[in-house]
Amino acid sequence: MKKWLENKKDFEEFDVRTLKGNFLQAIVFKAKKIQKGKGLLIIQNFEPIPLYNTMKNLGFVYHTEKDTENNYYCYFYREAEIENEDKELPFKPIVIPRYAEIDPKIADLTVQFWDNIWNKENPAIEFKYKLLLSLANALGAGRIRQSTREIIKAYYLGITVEQLEELFALIVWNQGIGHFSSEIAQSSVYKVFLIIKDLEKKGKKRDEILKLLNEKFGEKNPEMGFNN
Repeated sequence: MKKWLENKKDFEEFDVRTLKGNFLQAIVFKAKKIQKGKGLLIIQNFEPIPLYNTMKNLGFVYHTEKDTENNYYCYFYREAEIENEDKELPFKPIVIPRYAEIDPKIADLTVQFWDNIWNKENPAIEFKYKLLLSLANALGAGRIRQSTREIIKAYYLGITVEQLEELFALIVWNQGIGHFSSEIAQSSVYKVFLIIKDLEKKGKKRDEILKLLNEKFGEKNPEMGFNN
């Protein structure tokens, strides 16, 4: 047993089973206040796998236990206070708790599936290119909000303007000029592309551009529908 678990009864407890919407920010807010050598207990009715990397980036290690009623007790212990704590992939998956409202078992299956697709060790397809594939698939299915999230995440991971230009050219080719003109050219995902292209021409740094994109298209913008 990890030695720090001997003090797990002293960890600050945060039960998120009944919380609605995106409570990741609330967890991160609490976690940042935890001192080195102290811990935080998160209680959820599905295994919060996407949370593990977020907490790791804040200097935490973790241990998860499951009771007979399928409740997960995730103990996070802060080994270090890492600098640049906000330097992590934006737009973490926020819909999984909605599945728990239907059935926690569905949420558990969904998060395991998500982990296999997006958290796979040594993937054959690099993460940022998976995001471009996901972006294209989402556009083909008319899922504009998803494609907007994917383009911002891909840009965060280093996708270039030139690569995005070729991607949109392929979309015009595969989906047709008429569809592109009426549906995609006016969409939020294409606006993101134009903002990136314009600001890079003006000499803005990637971090500056990402900050603007998060403000304009992130979860705090009710028009994007992420807080519903």
